[in-house]
Amino acid sequence: MLFLGILLSIFIQDVVTSLRPLPPGIMDCVEAESGCEADPQCKELYSTLRYCVSEEEVAPPGSKARIECLEALSALHYLPLLACKCQRGARREEHCLRVYWSVRILQSYEDLEASPYDDSPVEMSHMASIVAAASSLPLDGQNACLKAAQDCGLYEKCGSLRSEYVLACTKRVPGSDHCNRQKCHRALRRFLERVPGEYSLGLLFCPCTDKLCGERRRKTIVPSCSYQERDGEQPNCMHLQSSCRRDQLCRSRLADFQHNCQSSGHSPSGCFRDSGTVCLKSYAGLIGTIMTPNYLSNSTMDVALWCNCEGSGNQWKECLKIQNMFTNNACLENSISTMGSSPPRPVESLLPPSPRPSPLDQQNKLSNNAQDELSNNAVEQSEEEEDEEEEEGGQFDVIPLYAEKATVSNLGSGGGGVSPRLSSAPPPSLLLLLLLLSASLSWG
Repeated sequence: MLFLGILLSIFIQDVVTSLRPLPPGIMDCVEAESGCEADPQCKELYSTLRYCVSEEEVAPPGSKARIECLEALSALHYLPLLACKCQRGARREEHCLRVYWSVRILQSYEDLEASPYDDSPVEMSHMASIVAAASSLPLDGQNACLKAAQDCGLYEKCGSLRSEYVLACTKRVPGSDHCNRQKCHRALRRFLERVPGEYSLGLLFCPCTDKLCGERRRKTIVPSCSYQERDGEQPNCMHLQSSCRRDQLCRSRLADFQHNCQSSGHSPSGCFRDSGTVCLKSYAGLIGTIMTPNYLSNSTMDVALWCNCEGSGNQWKECLKIQNMFTNNACLENSISTMGSSPPRPVESLLPPSPRPSPLDQQNKLSNNAQDELSNNAVEQSEEEEDEEEEEGGQFDVIPLYAEKATVSNLGSGGGGVSPRLSSAPPPSLLLLLLLLSASLSWG
């Protein structure tokens, strides 16, 4: 039993050291909420703030309700909740964001100094390596965006999720001539959150020298559904932003973009935070929201929102500021141009990074709770199996623009060119850990 205990501790330590926890002093907002609710005083103040958020639009400044909200906020001193952050694409992201904004009722929509999301140094280093080694330059005159799509098809998850969003964005609602934009946006976010940046960013930011390549790049996100209005008319940018701010996810992604894509004339990258890679990730985070941007034409790398400033009245300057976040942003322009500035790598070397667990899973692992670790992996595996079943049941003819060498129908075959290292099987250490636990229980 002593020998078994030593082996068990070694395997648990191996799992724990492979994680990317939040930086010291920063807690996930869902965990911070749980800690606050364990304290009666903090719980009462937090409940008041949650009510304040729901009544924000009907409680004008100076009203009794507004004063009570400010008093509750000033009395809240639980630092983990006040400084908490969220992670893009986490399983409980929307819950986390609700907590984040509940304790920030005073944060202005124009506040560029804060983002709801945490960008750890390890993750940003990985993003920088993606940009530096992106396979986005044409090879022997090859269409770079076609090459990026083929690379995506060689990685099963990328090809499957890409086909999934194409289906969602091209399928018509029964009895109508238009798509379901909400499903289209959700599928796009799913693709960008689950597919490694080596592939997703290559599709979004591939450089082009001809209009055929530019058309493929512009149509990557199926703009007829995800970007443009059905009637072809552009809404006012102020109305678009107002709708975004009423949605927790869109508001958070927009705040993150504003925070990470600020321009600066004193930085080589053109970015105030001197990190164009973070700006690219924040830009991609907007795709699949009300504020989805896209390329303006087949012959330019300029991007913009689908909106204009007609009828803005005395808010015309504010409306132009919204447009200029995309059309006159040196940080964003330089960041997009950087993709493809380095020699490309073969697709075989572009292996997806290890899946990043949710903050709650990290906490369970850091507490050396082996049973919880096994349970979490079982849940993730079951979700993946459900996803695969849905994809197998929804085969369709991809529109010619997206038809590549690898499709949903052949991704699962042995000749698809997928590296064995891309298998989704659980790590051997976890399997051995399961056997050791079972043995210890039977010897009990």
